[in-house]
Formats: sequence, C-alpha cells, structure tokens
Amino acid sequence: MTRGDIKYVVNCLLFVVLSSTAAVGLLLAFVIPSGPVLGPERFFLGVHRHVWGRFHLYLAVTFLGLLVIHLWLSWGWVFQMTRRFFGERWKRALLVLGCVWLLVLLLGWLRLRL
Repeated sequence: MTRGDIKYVVNCLLFVVLSSTAAVGLLLAFVIPSGPVLGPERFFLGVHRHVWGRFHLYLAVTFLGLLVIHLWLSWGWVFQMTRRFFGERWKRALLVLGCVWLLVLLLGWLRLRL
C-alpha cells in the first residue's frame, strides 16, 4: 500500500467512526431516556443505555486515535500550509496552535473532574 492508499483508508475510517459517534450520541440525547426511568424504556435494540454510552466512548477514543494517525500522515501538508499563511512566524504559529489545543484539552479534563 502506498502512503496515499493509507490516507484514503484512514479518512474513510474517520468518516465512519465520526458518523457512528454522532448517531449514538443522538440516540443517547433524544431517543433513549436518561434519569430515573425504569423498565424497557432504557433499552434500544435490546441494548441498555449504559452500554450505548460505553460504545459511544469507545468510538470517540477510536476517532481520536485515527485523528492522530491522520495528522501524522498529513504533517508535511500542515507544515507547508502553516509556512505559506504565516511566513516568517510559522514556528510561533504552530507553537501557539499546539498550546491552545493543549489548553482546550486541559480545560475539558478539568471540567470533567469537577
């Protein structure tokens, strides 16, 4: 397989995993009731709401893994485009972008912990 073939497969998997994550998220938000509901209402297609939630989590983690692979395979393009848009300050721009992304991850993690 060429690098282009691998990128194509990774991009297709990203699409499928992201679409599935969104579909399960919509099920959890609008179809399967949350809260103190008892009985068969907490099941969809014979699967309990908590199992759907776990499936949603696994899909999201898979998506993040594929996203890392996608960025690794496309890093040359990201590097070149950053140089084109920011000129002499491309290193600073990549550093700021990386720091902002880490800050977003940290704030999300802190929000979950509180």
